[in-house]
Amino acid sequence: MGRRRRSVMSEQLKYELAQDLGFADTVKREGWGGITTKEAGNMVKRAIQLAEQSVSNRTPR
Repeated sequence: MGRRRRSVMSEQLKYELAQDLGFADTVKREGWGGITTKEAGNMVKRAIQLAEQSVSNRTPR
């Protein structure tokens, strides 16, 4: 019996990141399976940066 994976990032956020990083056309043509491992890693890295910025902006100093 297979498990269904739960996505951590919304499709909208993933697509926005792909646009920012320059490979949204690949996603449109081939789906998420068409991006390289490096592109996926860059996308995750950028998502982490955005999350860290969001947290630091909310935390009073």
